[in-house]
Amino acid sequence: MSEAVAATPDRIKRLIVESLNLEGMRPEMIEDEAPLFGEGLGLDSVDALELVVALEKEFGIRIKSQEIGREAFSSVSTLSQFIEGRT
Repeated sequence: MSEAVAATPDRIKRLIVESLNLEGMRPEMIEDEAPLFGEGLGLDSVDALELVVALEKEFGIRIKSQEIGREAFSSVSTLSQFIEGRT
């Protein structure tokens, strides 16, 4: 596993905290398998759109609206796999 790929979950956690202005939350507090929506971090559809913009800038990828699904965006781990498949 390359260094860039290994760093992806940490980069995603940092982006979540910084781009969504999650006060009182630090990247290391987010577990890789924790749900991003609902009972997990409690993100909503507006947060998802803001996160997509941040991910596109950070990783130099384009995410089409039909690709923004519950499977890919369900946790940091699944999001990392989704991004790795596009970089």
